[in-house]
Amino acid sequence: MSKQVKFGGKFLQLTLCYWSALPLQSSAFVRCSSLCPKDFLLRARVLNLYRQALRTAQRAPVHARAELRQTIRQEMEKNRNCNDKQRIRFLISEGLERLKGLDEMLDMQGH
Repeated sequence: MSKQVKFGGKFLQLTLCYWSALPLQSSAFVRCSSLCPKDFLLRARVLNLYRQALRTAQRAPVHARAELRQTIRQEMEKNRNCNDKQRIRFLISEGLERLKGLDEMLDMQGH
């Protein structure tokens, strides 16, 4: 069972099996069950990277947080429609490296 809600100008599907938000495409529901296990795990890795990046952005100085969050979101949106699994894995590893660098920089600055 699922429920359609509007969030941030986009319609999302909330499923009862677990909390997930999938964008609706052309008014058709994107089903959780339509993802094969490998795709599901890859999607989970992408969402985990996004959450980690947003948590790290909270440690940045107040004047830089909004711009940093905006940059993180733009990077994710830029690659949102990528269907090449090899490219997605590359982007995840690149994102983790960039996140590690940001985290180290914030540690050195004492944030």
